Amino acid sequence: MVTTDTQALPLVPRNPLSLRQLLAATREFHTGGEVLSAAGGPVTRIQFGPAWLMPPIVLVTSPEGIGDLLARNHVFGERCIVHDEVRHLAGDSLWVLPNERWVPRKRALQPVFTQHNVRRFGGHMSRAARALVDDWRAAGLQTGLDVDLDLACRRVTMQSLGRSILGLDLNERGDEIARSMHVASSYAADRALRPARTPRWLPTPRRRRARAAVATMLAVADEMLQACRADPTRDAPLVHALAAATDPETGERLSDRDICNDLLIFMLAGHDTTATALTHALWQLGRHPDVQDRLAAEVAELGDRELTPDDVPRLRYTRQVLDESLRLCPPAAGVGRLAVRDLAIGGYRVRAGSIVAVGIQAVHRDPALWRDPLAFDPDRFAADASATRSRWQFVPFAGGPRSCIGEHFALLETTLALATIVAATRIEARSDDFPVEVPYTTVAKGPIPVHVRPRTPPTPCS
Repeated sequence: MVTTDTQALPLVPRNPLSLRQLLAATREFHTGGEVLSAAGGPVTRIQFGPAWLMPPIVLVTSPEGIGDLLARNHVFGERCIVHDEVRHLAGDSLWVLPNERWVPRKRALQPVFTQHNVRRFGGHMSRAARALVDDWRAAGLQTGLDVDLDLACRRVTMQSLGRSILGLDLNERGDEIARSMHVASSYAADRALRPARTPRWLPTPRRRRARAAVATMLAVADEMLQACRADPTRDAPLVHALAAATDPETGERLSDRDICNDLLIFMLAGHDTTATALTHALWQLGRHPDVQDRLAAEVAELGDRELTPDDVPRLRYTRQVLDESLRLCPPAAGVGRLAVRDLAIGGYRVRAGSIVAVGIQAVHRDPALWRDPLAFDPDRFAADASATRSRWQFVPFAGGPRSCIGEHFALLETTLALATIVAATRIEARSDDFPVEVPYTTVAKGPIPVHVRPRTPPTPCS
């Protein structure tokens, strides 16, 4: 039931941009969020027509409004049209399940991703990063090497993800999986953002390609599952957890299709987000040699050895670099919820049936919240600076009960990889531009060229 207080609030104001400008902004959501909020304020409504044809979109880009949605009103925010498109294409999974069905699935999987458990299998990223450096040495690192940083980081992430939680060396099928991810996610996101959509039963060429891509990824997921069934000792904690998961109320296990659906989503989220975060952080270091040297000196304090998850608490500046990179290039430019009742968001009333979108990149780059917001400055995340910041001002993994379940894993992996690569190499960016596209999560658009050479051992921090 709608409370009197919510009912008395003013309706979210409509964004003043023209229809053409609104369409352009929503199609480029990573940068469009900044355009929309600049024109309409921190809580603004985008409406393309009657609500029965296309639900209103309410964009939220203020810390207060984001907290209202993700923390205080989370039980009244359901999965939205974007999740529906993924669900129709790829089936049920933790990411797309409605709240009632999500709770038991989350309860079954959460133990895999606690900080304690993540530390047990998170060391694979260090080994994958060291293998990358060894490959560069074999290819001529000593005299300098030009590489595509995006491709290199994708291979590192694919190898680490496969060996740490999935029990399969994904590098053998990495290119095939990456292509399939891109085709399927692009199709679902594009369809969700269209005001008018073709019927799902119509066999369009794009739909056929998307379904074939999903079938390819499901086949890989089924291969993981059957391998673990054949060998219960196989080191694949996520696969084993899904296979053992039971509904707390009924005691029923997940079907093989549900298990494979979840593995598919973890492949997508665990690969793209971590690869982009690592690529962007290393590219930024390649443009800021003083920051890169400071990070290398911190790693040198730990000695010339393979890094482990136990080292992460001592890699404070490395984590600051990663956080600053995530601020400028968050893995998801935004997240969405469907308001199932009228909500109070940022001092306004959001009508039931609206899609409420959190503009993550927009709030991360808001000049009212961040000094010189486009500058790369890891000292923003020093302990004293972070202590004065709103909880909802920096949300690279969203927040609230439905925040990213793999957050600890992604942060630990990327921190270790960043430290391992910078300890051994000096990176020089070949371009001042980091082009991205957002088929679903944020990914690099095309090669990211850098020059790498051996690092002269730095003097450890005093």
